[in-house]
Amino acid sequence: MLTFVLAVGTPLLIALYFIKSDKFPEPQDLILKTFFLGVLITIPAGFLNGILIWSQPNPEKFSFIAGITEESLKFLALYWYLKPKVEFNEPMDAIVYGVLISLGFATLENIEYVYLYNPDQSLVISIMRAFTAIPLHSMCGVIMGFMFGFYIFYGLKKYLVYSILIPIIIHSTYNFLTDQNILIFLVYMISIIFYTSKLFLQIKKLQSTKLTEAQEKIF
Repeated sequence: MLTFVLAVGTPLLIALYFIKSDKFPEPQDLILKTFFLGVLITIPAGFLNGILIWSQPNPEKFSFIAGITEESLKFLALYWYLKPKVEFNEPMDAIVYGVLISLGFATLENIEYVYLYNPDQSLVISIMRAFTAIPLHSMCGVIMGFMFGFYIFYGLKKYLVYSILIPIIIHSTYNFLTDQNILIFLVYMISIIFYTSKLFLQIKKLQSTKLTEAQEKIF
């Protein structure tokens, strides 16, 4: 029971935090649809990772590729599904939906790692991922959403590139460092936490000055 709570409850609690942090809450149906869209993109991600990583003689050396495949699919979901929505109407929304996509993805991935790939160490794996992989996915969602929001609502075109490139670099580096020195890994995680927090608080401060949610989209 504890294993399941950690595996599924952790991403759900993080998602709830960002949903509740939004001064102008998003509609529940779109929240659920976005989360489950994140779950669904694990299918093409698994297919691509199987070809590009797990088919290799030494797959651990190619684990960084998952950062490319997974973050690219999350970006496509944000761009093609959320961007046209009328409810997607301010920078904070980009963060909320970016996190929901990422954590939908992370939830099913977590279940696979805990119950399918490591059933004999399910509790240990669920604890480790609750403090590493799940926060990593959510932070990539925040960063992607922050950059994407600046592109959509402020017309800063370079931020469209940042919105996919930075999460890919962060995720790929994380995957590479999981097999390296533990101290370096911890310093890296703490650095990403500080960076992500800075971006999120910047958007929170911006939103706190608004009386209404709607903001004109430039793109």
